[in-house]
Amino acid sequence: MGRVSRRTFTMAALTALTTGAAAAPRRRSTAEEMRGTWLATVFNRDWPSRPGLTPAVQRSELRGLLDTAVRHGLNTVFFQARPSADALWPSTYEPWSQWLTGVQGKDPGWDPLGTAVAEAHARGLELHAWCNPYRVASHTDLSRLVASHPARRHPDWVVAHGGKLYYNPGLPEVRAFVEDAILDTVVRYPVDGLHFDDYFYPYPVAGQLFDDDRAYAAHGGGFTGRAAWRRNNIDLLVRETAARIRRIRPAARFGISPFGVWRNAATDARGSATRAGVQTYDDLYADTRTWVRSGWLDYICPQLYWNIGYAPADYAELVRWWAQVAQGTNVRLYAGEALYKAGDPAQPAAWRDPAELSRHLTLAGRYPQVRGHVFFAAKDIAQDRTGAMARVAADHYTQPARPPR
Repeated sequence: MGRVSRRTFTMAALTALTTGAAAAPRRRSTAEEMRGTWLATVFNRDWPSRPGLTPAVQRSELRGLLDTAVRHGLNTVFFQARPSADALWPSTYEPWSQWLTGVQGKDPGWDPLGTAVAEAHARGLELHAWCNPYRVASHTDLSRLVASHPARRHPDWVVAHGGKLYYNPGLPEVRAFVEDAILDTVVRYPVDGLHFDDYFYPYPVAGQLFDDDRAYAAHGGGFTGRAAWRRNNIDLLVRETAARIRRIRPAARFGISPFGVWRNAATDARGSATRAGVQTYDDLYADTRTWVRSGWLDYICPQLYWNIGYAPADYAELVRWWAQVAQGTNVRLYAGEALYKAGDPAQPAAWRDPAELSRHLTLAGRYPQVRGHVFFAAKDIAQDRTGAMARVAADHYTQPARPPR
């Protein structure tokens, strides 16, 4: 669908929304603060509640989650539009997502991303298209993908690792394709931003190596080693995506929500006073600190999914460290918050205290570099098992705020 018809669709949807009870007027505000939530579609984590629901039911569920965000004083939704080399819009690059109908490639009969943008905007919410760059499937059988899938047409692009399939970040043709597929969201929709999560090279799997020997032999010349080459591959994805967004839709923001630890101080004196088992620089080949210090992003939202006082990765230490990294840059810093842990008996005792998350916001408020918070995830806001999100809203979100621009 072209730009003119997309605009027509959006305006029609907005007109329809304003006649419904769910629509809410934009509230004026002079304050700027990110108050966001991730809305995950992979594995039907947040939405839709299961595959195969009718379009009417899926729309109703989506509206309900957006209404819940508004009720809690939020202003931004990060909508997972490309969970696994697939699409929740009529993409010309990749198949329809299986999480809609239960069958990869099957047209659901409506446009979820287009509807999500229109519905969010009608409620005064911004919407960022959240895309996972390299994940292809949660299994290793290419034949299970729809016949038209790019991974089946280009099996040489794909690496099996840890029971999953990934596009190989070391191939320039993969990077070009991934960028094209993802940026289709920015070309075709008035999204307020484009968002990557924490998956670049896959998380380590004990006893397994990511098999990119051929790609490294072909493209790794001139680097000090494979790790430096892999980091450069991810740096190129980030820099090229940022540059292309600025050409296509300058008003759209580009941001990433990486795993919260760049490097432990024991590994690198510039790192945080943590003892994390994963370090993005070394394990995911994502040099998140450089992205911020170099100003390649509009915002960064590290996933600070630990409680205050957690010894291996203390929330208080990581907020301090990230604030120091962002200081003096034009990159907005938001803290990713683990609402999903609230009330979980498998988590440390701090997460059974409904005030834990509210304390996070109070602590982060000491650092002017922290411009807001994003909560994982939308379903947990709706359920709010312990009242932790209600406590955040009561303590911190009594007045409206615009997302930082």
